[in-house]
Amino acid sequence: MAASSESESVSATPTRKKTKKNKNQVDESELLTVPEGWKEPAFTKEDNPRGLLEESSFATLFPKYREAYLKECWPLVQKALGDSHIKATLDLIEGSITVSTTKKTFDPYAIIRARDLIKLLARSVPFEQAVRILQDDVACDIIKIGTLVRNRERFVKRRQRLIGPKGSTLKALELLTNCYVMVQGNTVSALGPYSGLKEVRKVVLDTMKNIHPIYNIKTLMIKRELAKDPELRTQSWERFLPNFRHKNVSKRKEPKRKTVKKEYTPFPPPQPESQVDKELATGEFFLRESQKKRKKMEEIKVKQAEALTKRQEERNKAFIPPKEKPALKKTKKAPTDSKIDIEAIKEKVKKAKTKKLGAPPVNPAPQMSTATEKNKKKKNKG
Repeated sequence: MAASSESESVSATPTRKKTKKNKNQVDESELLTVPEGWKEPAFTKEDNPRGLLEESSFATLFPKYREAYLKECWPLVQKALGDSHIKATLDLIEGSITVSTTKKTFDPYAIIRARDLIKLLARSVPFEQAVRILQDDVACDIIKIGTLVRNRERFVKRRQRLIGPKGSTLKALELLTNCYVMVQGNTVSALGPYSGLKEVRKVVLDTMKNIHPIYNIKTLMIKRELAKDPELRTQSWERFLPNFRHKNVSKRKEPKRKTVKKEYTPFPPPQPESQVDKELATGEFFLRESQKKRKKMEEIKVKQAEALTKRQEERNKAFIPPKEKPALKKTKKAPTDSKIDIEAIKEKVKKAKTKKLGAPPVNPAPQMSTATEKNKKKKNKG
């Protein structure tokens, strides 16, 4: 009995160890993934009952055209910031908005959200969208695109490409990332969850680098479908994502006349021959002056004789009669050597005699009958 109890105790110990290990493994895997529907609890006054030690404030400037809109929505801004005990002041003379903490403020991060709120309002984001920044799961990102492209015309074209025809590209980006995107001037203001802001920044920067936003939108659509499958969450998605190759095809037409560059040689071109060098080569240099003159005169006479003959030939061309065409074509004579078939000609003549053109066939009986009928008719008439 004692032995059996010992064996049971021994067998029980490793199983306990195994269960502990399994529990630890499950805990580690659970830490990596966020459960669905989980939300971080809100920061209340009980978390920080004593408030903040010092006052902190932020200010931002806004353009003149935003003044009328800010005047209208300012009571709503003060009410929204008053819930988190933050004071907001609008200075129309300087054109600035200031937010600062008070003694009642308990949330230390509320002033950062208020700073983002006034930034978005100054950058033409409507109040209905900008107020969402005060929520815990919403953040904002202001992307500066003014200095990314040097040429102004190219910058305007790429910015318009980001918006798309009638804002369709921007709308598709908003639906895929769950973010509100506002393109205004030299900045792009985005508002939404952290994961969506990351994608928005990537698309905006790629568009400014001359990569069309439709490629990134396609990849986002594929990622959205893959995220629905729980098995693929822990796997790599590279095999599913499209790989777009950048084709930099130059539209420059080739010139009609291509200039072929000569091979570079460090040596200078050979020096052209002078008149003395030519005379030395032919041997004229060693002749006397009288001989040189005589040779020149002979060359001139030869040239004159050649020119004379050419002129004479051109003059004689006018007196040469043109070749006349034959008036009648030559008829081919019948060959005399060929033998004539006499018998065949005789048969043809006989056939021609028997045939009488336009006459009825030869029948003696009916001819008589016709003659008698004619005689009777004559008698009757008489």
